[in-house]
Amino acid sequence: MPKLPRISGLAIVRALEHLGFENIRQAGSHVIMRRGTRGCVVPLHNEVKVGTLSGVLRQADVSPEEFIKAL
Repeated sequence: MPKLPRISGLAIVRALEHLGFENIRQAGSHVIMRRGTRGCVVPLHNEVKVGTLSGVLRQADVSPEEFIKAL
């Protein structure tokens, strides 16, 4: 498994949009995204911690390899 980068929440949103997710709504500093029946919540922080990014990918059912290719 490749090492996940520390990137911004906006970069995560862009990568997930590239993978087919769409922005459903935003509540404060968190964006709710969905692809089919799978959804995830992305925090819009300047730098998202690796563990948080891992949790977002687990919610979205996206592999780290697939996510890194989408960056």
